[in-house]
Amino acid sequence: MDGKPEKTKIPEELFLKIRQKAEEIYKNTGPTYCPYLKDKVNFNSEGFEHIKFKKWNKPRNHFDQYLRLKLFYLVPEILKKSHTVQGVWNTKEWERQKKHGRWESTMKEVSYYEFISVIGKVRIKAIVKQVSGGQKFFWSVIPFWRMNPVTKEKKLFDNDLEND
Repeated sequence: MDGKPEKTKIPEELFLKIRQKAEEIYKNTGPTYCPYLKDKVNFNSEGFEHIKFKKWNKPRNHFDQYLRLKLFYLVPEILKKSHTVQGVWNTKEWERQKKHGRWESTMKEVSYYEFISVIGKVRIKAIVKQVSGGQKFFWSVIPFWRMNPVTKEKKLFDNDLEND
């Protein structure tokens, strides 16, 4: 890898194999109790879609998807063992929801919970999202791979939890 993950090519056959395997694992992952949240974290379609898309209808590049899909299997274990949170971010965002048979965006209060773990040689962050006091659900898995373009140092994320 040349330090530019967005330009790293993943063979299509390998990418599709990993995506299919991750999708199967995701579908078979039930709600997971998180000791810190004292609540169950659900694995709904929004979390899996966020692994594949940065924003609605804006797909992530294959390398970004590949890393997240490949690491997803660690997320339930991280949540089960998390007695501390590394960050909580409260904000207001436009959330898409279906009303009267059509999609509308509504401003909602959103909370993100960040759980960081090192498993083997892999450092990853699992993000849990909660919209307006509703159910908590898996939102994202962020691998340690971003590079600072100036210093060429690895960055865990870009300080943009909605899109990372």
